Amino acid sequence: MFDSSIISYNISTSPNFNQVTDMLNTAFDRNKNLNGLIFHSDQGWQYQMKYYQQRLTDKGIKQSFSRKGNCMDNSLMENFFGIMKNEMFYGQEYKYKTLDILKESMIEYIDYYNNKRINLKRKGLTPIEFRNQSLYKYNIN
Repeated sequence: MFDSSIISYNISTSPNFNQVTDMLNTAFDRNKNLNGLIFHSDQGWQYQMKYYQQRLTDKGIKQSFSRKGNCMDNSLMENFFGIMKNEMFYGQEYKYKTLDILKESMIEYIDYYNNKRINLKRKGLTPIEFRNQSLYKYNIN
């Protein structure tokens, strides 16, 4: 929530538990100090699995579920998906002749979003620039 960056992702044609654990492992590998973090999600089946919940607990992460029919806890991701669809997909569907082309375009968009897309709420910085500036300012490692 701090900088709106995409920390980890996994793109699949169908949701499965391996996809979710791979995404979680990647996030854990990239970020060592997660104690006290609040993980916001909807009530999807994958987030209710004991193994998944235990992995969060082991890292000191608190899990926060939104209520049924209320996407407030997951609103940041819902907002990102809306932005991504508006900026790279709607009106351009013809460009994606195969799922592989769509997947590669999504990967490129996430990189663009994190490293090149500025936002006024972040004082004209990209998510990664905003994070790095804050880490430098507060000397947090």
